[in-house]
Amino acid sequence: MTVRTRFAPSPTGYLHIGGARTALYCWLYARRYGGQFLLRIEDTDRERSTQAAIDAILQAMDWLGLEYDEGPIYQTQRLERYREVAEQLVAAGHAYYAYESKEELEAMREAAIARGEKPRYNGAARDAGLPWRDDPNRVIRFKNPLAGVVAWEDAVKGRIEIANDELDDLVIFRSDGYPTYNFAVVVDDIDMGITHVVRGDDHVNNTPRQINIYQALGAPVPVFAHLPMILDEHGAKLSKRTGAADVMQYREMGYLPHALLNYLVRLGWSHGDQEIFSIEEMIRLFDLKDVNAKASRMDPAKLGWLNQQYLKSDDPDAVAEHLRWHLQQAGYDLERGPAPRDLVLALRERVQTLKEMAEKAAVWYQPLTHYDADAVAKHFKPEAGPVLAQAQAVLAALPTWTPEAITEALKTLATTLGIGMGKIAQPLRVAITGTQVSPDIGWTVYLCGREEALARIAAAQTRIPAGG
Repeated sequence: MTVRTRFAPSPTGYLHIGGARTALYCWLYARRYGGQFLLRIEDTDRERSTQAAIDAILQAMDWLGLEYDEGPIYQTQRLERYREVAEQLVAAGHAYYAYESKEELEAMREAAIARGEKPRYNGAARDAGLPWRDDPNRVIRFKNPLAGVVAWEDAVKGRIEIANDELDDLVIFRSDGYPTYNFAVVVDDIDMGITHVVRGDDHVNNTPRQINIYQALGAPVPVFAHLPMILDEHGAKLSKRTGAADVMQYREMGYLPHALLNYLVRLGWSHGDQEIFSIEEMIRLFDLKDVNAKASRMDPAKLGWLNQQYLKSDDPDAVAEHLRWHLQQAGYDLERGPAPRDLVLALRERVQTLKEMAEKAAVWYQPLTHYDADAVAKHFKPEAGPVLAQAQAVLAALPTWTPEAITEALKTLATTLGIGMGKIAQPLRVAITGTQVSPDIGWTVYLCGREEALARIAAAQTRIPAGG
């Protein structure tokens, strides 16, 4: 059997973190077993589905690197197929036409409540054999079995059983030409050969209805795997404020896509005590049988830590491509500042996110117009004037402009002057950045570029009082 999984979001909003984890688990399982991963857009909710949401989902999948083998497949392009299968079920006696009005259906529900029963359709048209007629209330209902249980071995939750008498005859096709969710997904999954349905556990109640439809169609039932919820760090349901954000907001916050995937894979799955996984390791090790049935909690601190590990260990050229986007978002002119790769090398030990890195890079892309008062008071004392003047001369004469060459030249100057390196580095740091906090002094000066560095040093000397 070739494993075939699918991620099937409804385009009624952005791709949130729970959906991204579902997509990742589907993708990993298919990749591990040499199968195929499909993307299906379930866009039959005509009132809520939007093109903007579809675009947001596709963009997020692309950014995360979750490449699909087939798709995107749109349900709205398959309406005739759903109609065809619904009519087949009617012809086979597994479904029937019903014509109750909204008022009649409401009366059924109220009567059931009055009897202390679940409010649901009472099966009035089940055995009536009503023919098709042009009627605004026309629906096709599935003839759900009246007795027995629906049972399945969930790949995450174990055995689940639900009695058929808990289920009513659900509508599978509406008079407007659109299928209902529970019917459309079964037709899709049969036609697309889906072997494993991996989705959130909010779908558990849909599963017995869908299994009955599979069986009525004489189709094999796939393996179901229902993933537990993701909670916020306090154990409450996720909200937009506590992590249920658009996946692309994590890009805006400065996370690397593979760091986010590493974080997501651990929200419900583990391999011993290992925390950091390459994509290749995730594919090799992931299995649905190892997914925890209990809800997981978001941990922003761990996500930040993970992201920093990747910033420090990844190929700087690869990180620079992601940083470039943040620099552009900040409005920096990349032709007039340091190369993104150099910023990665200079700053990756000092930040957790690319956004932080871009913010710290501002001093090398924008004119220096502000000096921290405390830094000036501490390091722009009279004796700093001659030191900066000599540093300026040494830097102007350097044959090669590299961080290493700058550091060595300044160390040699410190030795010549008989002073500690800090007596040169700190005034120079304030001269270049306006603050007393920056990367290694060689990088701090180098990132400015020789011409701008010399100009800033000259400008700084005018702020130092005479008398040194």
